[in-house]
Amino acid sequence: MRSLEIKISRFKPGVIDPPAFFTYELTPAPAWTVLDALEQIRIHQEPSLMYRRACHHASCGTCACTVNGVERLACRTRLADLQTPAITLEPLRCFQRVGDLVTVRSALFQFIQPDWSCLQPDDKRGDRDLLLSGPDRTITRFENCIECGCCVSACPVARSNRHFLGPAVLSAVSREIKKNPSTEKDLLTLAAAPDGEPACRRALACSRVCPTGVYPARHIYALRDRRTGTGNKP
Repeated sequence: MRSLEIKISRFKPGVIDPPAFFTYELTPAPAWTVLDALEQIRIHQEPSLMYRRACHHASCGTCACTVNGVERLACRTRLADLQTPAITLEPLRCFQRVGDLVTVRSALFQFIQPDWSCLQPDDKRGDRDLLLSGPDRTITRFENCIECGCCVSACPVARSNRHFLGPAVLSAVSREIKKNPSTEKDLLTLAAAPDGEPACRRALACSRVCPTGVYPARHIYALRDRRTGTGNKP
């Protein structure tokens, strides 16, 4: 590949504040991903660059960011597939920004109850994870969702309404009702609140960016159908 410009939105409280774009140039190998490029920039050009990564194979969701304005996993987005001489990287929207491309995504779990069956014990954790979890804690995660936050960042309602439950939570509610029908009354009450399912504008942006095919919009429509009896599959 030819030389490529990567423009990164950078932010460090009190240092790069307000945020500003910095441009880096490199010559990537044909198979490089966005994450590969970030690694090379950090190693060879900018040691203070902040981003998250863990699994490198689209399983953990930690490397999610916006690439040319679209929410993607950096580890599975190949530079060659973007077919552009310049790439702009920014953090996910809607989440608190810590620095550069790093955000805090705890809001994803704000309305999730610990006893919901959509939360599954993580049986692939290593010794380090066991140490961090402590003797009285277990590590859990959503069934299919990798908690990347892409759906929330892409959602136009979530961007303008911080009280909106969001596509990740509404998907979890829909899934929980399906698996445990006895919970339907209480969960529909949660979902039917003004900042719940009724606030969805049916933009379908959440489903377009979901890297694991959860299709949150489909679950939100299922909730609408249960609530009104008039929902239609997107």
